[in-house]
Amino acid sequence: MARFMCMAFVGIIAVALMQCTAAQTVHVVGDNLGWTVPSTGASAYSTWAANKRFVVGDILTFNFATNEHDVVQVPKASFDACSDDNEIGDVITTGPANVSLSATGEQYYICTIGRHCLAGQKLAITVVATADSPLPSPSPTTPTTPSPTSGTTDACAPESGPTASPTPSGSSPAGTNAPATPNSSSSAVFASFLLSISALVMGLIF
Repeated sequence: MARFMCMAFVGIIAVALMQCTAAQTVHVVGDNLGWTVPSTGASAYSTWAANKRFVVGDILTFNFATNEHDVVQVPKASFDACSDDNEIGDVITTGPANVSLSATGEQYYICTIGRHCLAGQKLAITVVATADSPLPSPSPTTPTTPSPTSGTTDACAPESGPTASPTPSGSSPAGTNAPATPNSSSSAVFASFLLSISALVMGLIF
């Protein structure tokens, strides 16, 4: 009887933890591109976001090298104008940066360095309450990026992929140069870990 009770207890705990972990997904913004000035303009990030479902509790990982880029949430008007006026929260200057999605609705993120936003380093997403929530209908207009003014010294050429790998703490040691893992998911990693621990506990008990 004690053996059955122990197995039932471990099973209930395992199922409960798996249910909790399924609610959170880590989205590496741009996948292999990372958070940089895309060579294709803003369409790179709008295309990336169109294939994702963002749910309250998920995490956006902006994978960038510190002092080369930053990220801040802004209202739609500031997003459209590529202006860091009316920032929502603080500018995050240390990469990679993890941003928890805590509210539903449209959310807008830009890079405030130089003319990076004007060159396409901006992201618009729609966050839903639960994974079962219906996705909102697509916007009838495609986001546009104003072309940078010629002769400006702040404009920069598009850069290659990310130079730092995401870490759960939101920062990485200096000199880390590993590419991001596309479509990473914390729930899959945690579920695998949980199953391994459960198997170990069961082996020790029986």
